Amino acid sequence: MKKLISILSIMLFVGAISANAHCCSGAAKSGPNAAGDGCAVTPQSSEVKAYYFHATKRCVTCEAVEKVAKKTIEENYKGKVTFESINREEDKNNPLVKKYKISGQTLLLVKGDEMVDLTSSAFMNARTKPEKFEKRLKSEIDELL
Repeated sequence: MKKLISILSIMLFVGAISANAHCCSGAAKSGPNAAGDGCAVTPQSSEVKAYYFHATKRCVTCEAVEKVAKKTIEENYKGKVTFESINREEDKNNPLVKKYKISGQTLLLVKGDEMVDLTSSAFMNARTKPEKFEKRLKSEIDELL
């Protein structure tokens, strides 16, 4: 009886592994592009994108985050990284707002299934220490490229 249970356990384990390998075909199993069944729903993208989600009313820090991020990307990564500013209040149905579950001001770097959230660093430094934020932003982009 124990031998039968062992054999059935091994068969179940092997079956689960092969089903997962077939389904995902080497794609990442987690991240913003993952479906509930663990399989990626979109192919891996090699393009790096920066998304800045903001509200309609913005403070000087919110505006500084956008200004420094956009300027850094345009001056250092033209043609390699895209920057998109999204008003999450006016564009509530934007699929990116839903995909990344955005509920507040957020700065994300995205490459395929990889995502880097720079919100804290951006809001701590963009207005008072923009060079520190720029350095961090460039470092994270360089790692993704």
